[in-house]
Amino acid sequence: MPIQQLPNHLINQIAAGEVVERPASVVKELLENSLDAGATSVQVDIVAGGQKLIRIRDSGSGIPQHELALALSRHATSKISSLQDLESVVSLGFRGEALPSIASVARLTLCSRVTGASSAWQIEVDGGKPGTTRPAAHPVGTTVEVHDLFYNTPARRRFLKTERTEFEHIEKWIKRLALSRPDVAFQVTHNRRTLLQLGAAATEAERLARLGKVLGTPFADNVVHIASETDGIALSGWLGLPTFNRSQPDMQFWFVNGRSISDKTLSHAVRHAYRDVLFHGRYPAYVLSLTLDPATVDANAHPAKHEVRFRDARRVYGVVSQAVEFALRETRPGGHAQPPTSLSRHAAHTSGTFARGGLGLTEVRETLSAYQAMAASMPGSTPASRSTTMPALGFAIAQIAGTYVLAENNDGLIVVDMHAAHERILYEKLKADFDDGSIVRQPLLVPVTVAVSASEAELVANSASVFEKVGLLVDRAGPTSLVIREVPALLRDSDAEALLRDVLSDFAEAGQSHRVKDKMDEFLATMACHHSVRANRLLSIDEMNALLREMEVTKRADQCNHGRPTWTAISMADLDRLFLRGR
Repeated sequence: MPIQQLPNHLINQIAAGEVVERPASVVKELLENSLDAGATSVQVDIVAGGQKLIRIRDSGSGIPQHELALALSRHATSKISSLQDLESVVSLGFRGEALPSIASVARLTLCSRVTGASSAWQIEVDGGKPGTTRPAAHPVGTTVEVHDLFYNTPARRRFLKTERTEFEHIEKWIKRLALSRPDVAFQVTHNRRTLLQLGAAATEAERLARLGKVLGTPFADNVVHIASETDGIALSGWLGLPTFNRSQPDMQFWFVNGRSISDKTLSHAVRHAYRDVLFHGRYPAYVLSLTLDPATVDANAHPAKHEVRFRDARRVYGVVSQAVEFALRETRPGGHAQPPTSLSRHAAHTSGTFARGGLGLTEVRETLSAYQAMAASMPGSTPASRSTTMPALGFAIAQIAGTYVLAENNDGLIVVDMHAAHERILYEKLKADFDDGSIVRQPLLVPVTVAVSASEAELVANSASVFEKVGLLVDRAGPTSLVIREVPALLRDSDAEALLRDVLSDFAEAGQSHRVKDKMDEFLATMACHHSVRANRLLSIDEMNALLREMEVTKRADQCNHGRPTWTAISMADLDRLFLRGR
């Protein structure tokens, strides 16, 4: 065929192939328009999984009569007007393609009223052909109705799934947007049944309650709040406790400047921060919002705006990973509620004990006598001192089966797995001692030659100092060849080639790698596990109390190195309920 200009309706349908994948895509685009319009409440009505009807009504600023028809034309938007606006866009939508694309594959009705107008105005579109505007009754805001999606593109309609499946996709997107904007009220109906009703949340308690309605009470009951800012990058949201983990990454939500996105750099940063506290193969749960200068984020990187690009991805990675790791350090008995003066005093004492070798690896196999010395100087080691402030883990009262320590605090009963707890204590100390010094490298008796791609060889040549810092001495032996000459001494028995390839893979995915440090941490974790106090080791009351006190000042002490919980609590109310007291 000769080269020809495509008709507008075909252009819109081609664009719809990028924007409108399924009913959930329509809901996402229209809801983003509502949020951009400043809506404080949104009503979403769905019929037949969105195939028959999608109706979204908002309380936003509305569209004037003379702009209704323009809103349905391609590349017409009120959100940007220049390249400078595009490079620092802060709105969720900006391309001006959503409405005309949707209207080209469905029957669409747009009704809107602006503040101060005597009436609303409505326009209908059938097969991409808009009608004339006419007056209508409508409060301030906008309603968009989408009927018979894909009625004129039957091939695409056949690719839709069942009504239930399509609504599940819609519900996922609504929940994402509801998580990103807790200040907006949402109401959702499907086939005239109200399935979700969320009021606007202003306080932290209200946001947490709303989080429970969206993601479930178990998630809301097992989260810690995070709020930090570094170098103009603010991170806030909710981190699931390490003991609340998932078999797949289905409860991980990222919002960048209010936009719901998926990003490998951010996901990798969080996964790295959780590395010490999760079982292998398990995934953390979280809802996190990243706010930074819009000029440093490219929001125009994906047709459906699901992804973004960062100007300095390595810096963003470091800020996120460090902030999350710092927050997870406080997953210990008492957490942030632990008095700072008590923390510093205990930390100094336990550090001295370790430094003197009281809990050295050669001695811990045989005795825990160092705990007795610690207990003598700690508050709460004897019944006479129990008049002091009750510690988070209370005071030891007994030991069961040489495995569990029982303690009593103001709330009820505390049960501690002494091996798991001691394992975490030893591991954190080993890491701290190891991090204080530089990495010792071990020359290989026979250097290992590794065949790589030209880009990987170039990466190593340009980043030799970075590799040396993590204990790898690697030389470029040719255009596609590398030679490993030295490795960290702790990893001298590991597979040097596999280690290097893993590091290169991390660099390709996230712009940096913690692979070597992670491997060394694994080695230290194994040492801590093998040298921590074993089951059937009988402890005195003083030793038990010293263990409890040290747990309270150890980072990440709520779980062992493998992600198992180290302690649990049974409240007096639970005990009373078990024995039917008060009935």
